Amino acid sequence: MSAKGCSPDNAAAEGFFGRPRQEFFHKRSFAGVSMDGFINMLNDYMVWYRDRRIKTEFGMSIMDRRRELGLVA
Repeated sequence: MSAKGCSPDNAAAEGFFGRPRQEFFHKRSFAGVSMDGFINMLNDYMVWYRDRRIKTEFGMSIMDRRRELGLVA
């Protein structure tokens, strides 16, 4: 295991979990949302993040990039 407080080890996880906080949590109020409703909203966000969100590195979504490379049908 790495030394306590060694930030390069945590950079990838911090970067990933920081993005949903900015794009999903801080942009809405969850007042009156049930736990099941929240889970469904979070699941929808994660599917959008994985399949449809535009990645600046590619200029397209990751699924479009995979299709371009012939990795998916």
